[in-house]
Order: sequence, then structure tokens, then C-alpha cells
Amino acid sequence: MVSGFDIVLCLLRQPLPSEAFMRVLLYEWCCAGGMHQASGRLGTVDPATAAAIAGEGRAMLMALVADAAKCHTLSLTLLADASAPLPLPTGTRGPRLVMVPPGQEASLLCREAAAHDWTLIIAPETDGILVERVSAARASGGKVAASGRKFLATASSKQATVLQLAAGGVPVPAGCTLAAEKPLPMGFHLPAVQKAVDGVGCDGLAVLAGQPAPVAIGPRRVEAFVPGVPVGVSCLCGPRGIAVLPPVLQHFSAVHSFSGGSVPVPPVLSRRAEELARRAITALSRPGRTGDSSHQQAAGWVGVDMILGAAGDGSGDRVLEVNPRLTTSFVGLAHLSASSLLAALLAAAGGEEPQWAAETASLDRGLQFGVDGNVIYGDGTGTLTTT
Repeated sequence: MVSGFDIVLCLLRQPLPSEAFMRVLLYEWCCAGGMHQASGRLGTVDPATAAAIAGEGRAMLMALVADAAKCHTLSLTLLADASAPLPLPTGTRGPRLVMVPPGQEASLLCREAAAHDWTLIIAPETDGILVERVSAARASGGKVAASGRKFLATASSKQATVLQLAAGGVPVPAGCTLAAEKPLPMGFHLPAVQKAVDGVGCDGLAVLAGQPAPVAIGPRRVEAFVPGVPVGVSCLCGPRGIAVLPPVLQHFSAVHSFSGGSVPVPPVLSRRAEELARRAITALSRPGRTGDSSHQQAAGWVGVDMILGAAGDGSGDRVLEVNPRLTTSFVGLAHLSASSLLAALLAAAGGEEPQWAAETASLDRGLQFGVDGNVIYGDGTGTLTTT
């Protein structure tokens, strides 16, 4: 009999003798049951933000599953919360599911990572969750498509990130960290932006127009408001360098929550965004005093959020943060080519040249994607990713 604590649904077709499948474990923290411990790990996150984190995580996971179908040699396994079934496609090309009982997502991640060729981990930076899960999977013998521990730790802190970027000559907003409930320093330039130091998404994000600032129950970074166009640049990183993907215009709601993005970005802005993203990742990848570059190396998917100012020479451009994991931009970018973006990501992390490029016709057509996984093309047609 199959135990309710280890239900495995095998939906993949049997490989032909001539085929060599690459076994890939996909782990998304919320969908694997991480939210069962949210009271302890996301205690400072309000319910609306927690729901947004879960929704975006589910959209990314579903986009990965759909994208992997483009590459017949990818054999997927997903860790899925036993109490919240995923709306996955059925049939011979579906992934293998490992159902996770409450409280066992970390142990099952380690077990399954050791049995797969690659593991891709999507988890929030909050409270060190991303660093912990990547480190645990690697310690168990898993090969994780992620940056080195030092890179992950630095990028998980918005304050540590901007300090290292500034030290590397990358323009960032002026700002500082404040303890919980501590008021803004006298004379701090307004308007300003407040956000959680180790948050994910729009956790703790608020635009401050004056005193008193909204009460924060955790440490936050407060920085000068930068006017301009919000852009996200995703990169595939590895030993062979940085492959920059098409920049994405980021969209926000009236309450400053991320709602999705669109492509293409105007060429003049795209060139500035791509160059700034390269500079940012290079600055964070510099080895520390120990000289051990493996801990500082960028690998896998890295996203760079920035504001592009009005000045044509880029003097008003600023990097806001670096995301050392898959970002929601994957939902839209995966639709720009018939090739698998996940396969390209794994190739880059493994030291190979990623064989992926956005098709000119797709870029010219344009598309818009939402945090719910919906994708609408420029000609009005669209796809619906069930999340």
C-alpha cells in the first residue's frame, strides 16, 4: 500500500531506449507546503502580501511546467502540498508529483534533490528561507541551479545589496535601514520608499510623503524615491558569464503592489537596462576576502529591478534590488520562444552556453503578463495559465 505521507503520482511517459532524460526537481516553497509554517517564517508579512507571494509562486511553477513541455528530454518532479492540489495538466507529459504532508517539505526536498540531476528552488528571501533551502538541498547531495551562498545571502538583504552595488560603482538610491517602529531621520528627503530589508515581492512597500511614516513591525530600508520607468531584467548566469534576457516593463497597482509586466521595452531603454543589469550582477559576484569565488558566483536565474530615469545618458538610472531566484518575469518571457527557457537556465548554471533567444516576431508582437499567470499578446489573443 502507498502511505498517505508519501503519495507519488507517476504521470510521465516511459522513455524510449534511445532517450536520456534529465531529471529535474521543481520546488516552490508555497506550493510545497511552506506556508504551513508561515506564522513562524512570515510573521511580519501581512495576509494580503502572503497571498500575493503564494499566487506568484504558483504562477511561476505552472509556467515552468508548461515551458518544460517544449523540451522532450526534461523529466519533471514537483513537490506538492498534500492539502492543496495543484491544477496540473494530465496525460503522458505531465510531471511526477510527490505529495508533501504538513511540516515535511524541507526533508522531502533534501531526499528528492539527491535523486535528481538538477533542482530548481523558488523560495522567498524572507527570514533566510531561500538560503536555507538551497544550502540544505546542496548538503544532501543535490545539484541546485542557484547562485553561491554568499551571493544568495547578500542579495537576500536589500541593504547589503545596495552597499555592495555602490562599492562596485553601480548607481543605487540613497537610503538607510531603520529598526522596527523607528521614525524617519530628521531632514530625510521626501518622498521616500520604505520596504522590508529581507522581504520578497512588495513586502512592506510604501511610498512615504511625510511624517509620521506607516508603522513597520520589522527592520526596513528607507530610500529616496526615484522617478522614472520601472524595469526588470532577468539573466541566465553561470561559469560562462551572463546571458541577458529581454527587459520587462514592470506594472504596479494604485496601492504599489506588483501586477505584472510587458514586453518589449523601447530599444533606447532596453540597452541601458541590459548594461545596468550586467554591472549589478558583476558587482555582487566579486569574491570576498577569502578569494573563494564559488560562494559569490551568480548562477541560474537572477533578476535585477531598476528605475530608468528621464535623462538620455542614463545618469538618473538606479538599481533597486537583485533577486537571486526565479522571478515572475519567467511567466511572460517563456512565451517569446519555441525553445525551453528552463532548459536554457539549467544549461547556463551548468557551465554551458544557453541555447535560447527571443524570436523577433514574438518581440514585435509584444505581450503582457499578470501575476496570476495570464498572458495576453499584443494582437489581443492570449493564454490562460490555471493557477
